[in-house]
Amino acid sequence: MTTIESDTHAEGESAVESVTVRINNNDVSVARGATILDACTASGIDTPTICYAENLTPVNVCRVCVVEVTGNRTLVPSCSRLAEAGMEIQTDSDRVRHSRKMVLEFLGSSVDLSQAPEINQYSVRYEADVTRYVDDREVIEEPIRIQDELYIRDYDKCVLCYKCVEACGDDAQHTFAIAVAGRGFDNRVSTEFDVVLPDSACVYCGNCVAVCPTNALQFKSEFDLRRSESWREEEQTVTTTVCSYCGVGCNLELHVQDNEIVKVTSPVDHSVTHGNLCIKGRFGYQYVGN
Repeated sequence: MTTIESDTHAEGESAVESVTVRINNNDVSVARGATILDACTASGIDTPTICYAENLTPVNVCRVCVVEVTGNRTLVPSCSRLAEAGMEIQTDSDRVRHSRKMVLEFLGSSVDLSQAPEINQYSVRYEADVTRYVDDREVIEEPIRIQDELYIRDYDKCVLCYKCVEACGDDAQHTFAIAVAGRGFDNRVSTEFDVVLPDSACVYCGNCVAVCPTNALQFKSEFDLRRSESWREEEQTVTTTVCSYCGVGCNLELHVQDNEIVKVTSPVDHSVTHGNLCIKGRFGYQYVGN
């Protein structure tokens, strides 16, 4: 019995082994295996992210979370770089601020960010002029894809953050209905052979919609209300409840406007769903109003 307890204690010690890094001249200790972003969060530093999500694998494509690490030639993405003992990190140096500003200005030059409030807040914070490169700029300018009554795709708003692809793949749904296709400016998220959604492998879980940071993927209910100028997010209430369709125990966040459910999300920090739902939990709420 004593031996088992000792082994368990030893395993516990290994699990909580920590490393200490120096961030903005302050020492911060985090568990071994944590990222620089984890260390920044632990020290109360608000680091901008676009392609990162707590429930997804980092893909390092947006580059707004970059920080300066002493001894590294280039800025490093904090969302995926592991914290190493003795690291000296600067999160708000002139070099870091300039890099983040340029990324935001490039995004604003070619993408509609009108429904991306968090990114717009970053632009204000870093004094990014999103109109800087508007002359002779290229934009996608293709019709919004409305192929069903569940959600729409608006590629003018897509920043290619890969979140939807990750959510559809190994990180959540394992459906692999979508991937990034094309090259250069023609890069976009697409179904296989660009078939319409109802003919694709999509199971309409809506987990891709849940992680989209710009509303390029949008609930059809929200899209219709926005189009009629009736979307009033500031007046909406959000109620957390448990899905009634099965016994798994998924938590639902019901967004209600004018006493009607307008969309359903799920808390990322919930131990059952981690922000993910199935088609019933995400879109099957109409019976409530019958």
